Amino acid sequence: MTTKQIDLLNIGLMLVALTAAFAVPFELFLFSYAILGPLHYLTEITWLHKRDYFTTSKFDFVWLIVLCVFATLFVVLFTEYSNIANILIFVAFFSALAMVLFKSTLYKLIFIAVATATGTAISESPPFFFLFAIFLPTLIHVFLFTGLFMVSGAIKSKSAPGVAALIVFIFCGAICFVVKPDFAWYKVTAYAQSSMIESGFVQVNQAIIYLLNLGATTREAVFSSAVGLGIMRFIAFAYTYHYLNWFSKTSVIKWHEVPKHWFISVMVMWVASVGLYIYDYRTGLIALYFLSMLHVFLEFPLNYRSVQHIGESVWKLMPLSASRFRR
Repeated sequence: MTTKQIDLLNIGLMLVALTAAFAVPFELFLFSYAILGPLHYLTEITWLHKRDYFTTSKFDFVWLIVLCVFATLFVVLFTEYSNIANILIFVAFFSALAMVLFKSTLYKLIFIAVATATGTAISESPPFFFLFAIFLPTLIHVFLFTGLFMVSGAIKSKSAPGVAALIVFIFCGAICFVVKPDFAWYKVTAYAQSSMIESGFVQVNQAIIYLLNLGATTREAVFSSAVGLGIMRFIAFAYTYHYLNWFSKTSVIKWHEVPKHWFISVMVMWVASVGLYIYDYRTGLIALYFLSMLHVFLEFPLNYRSVQHIGESVWKLMPLSASRFRR
């Protein structure tokens, strides 16, 4: 497929994801997270590995894995110290920046040390908790970073459909909050409610309601109010399209072109992961927490590369400013 064809396909996928999100928001999110999510994690990690994780040193990624291992332990096993996991997410995010900015190991270590001290000092503040514990591994990852990839891709391809896809993407996200249809027939299933609560996903919904001052943050408000349904539609759309976007670009980024034994291993692990979710959603979530967080951590350098590419492209559009700066 050509880039333009992929952009047009993605517009269609966005509309499909948006339609499903309006119809069955909670169920769509849980389905996408359990079925599409694990396959996305596994295939993206293998793709990133082939590209040295977009860092300046071949083995930088090992540090991100170490951070993810300990973050997982503090979330899953040592829950009384879960705040340490939030600090580790902060450190991973800024460690990735060091891995993009510097080639010198010494500079990276100094940068990481400063990030660790800073994260520890501000870890008790509410903004830190909301940003790094709740939104960075979830909605920032699946919506904001996806949008940045789309901007970077549109700049590279200089494709009108690429720009159109970005506009549709923003429109789809906004319409989830603006349009509030009265689907009297829709009621969140008991399974979806229990899965959202037991997995802790409901905290994301409650955090949005709280930060935007949209009303009560009770579970009843999350599952049955117009505000709660609108937020869930946005979350369901963001996650579903995030996964579909990845799979739609197979012919361009060629994530499927890996050694045969890698591909077979990925398929086996994916089937096993889906089986765990079918058996018990919370069990599946706990078992795959490390994998889900690992793909977020390992993608951080690529996120910075996308921002870097966008910044450089914008700078090139301002030749007068650039020439003045050189003078």
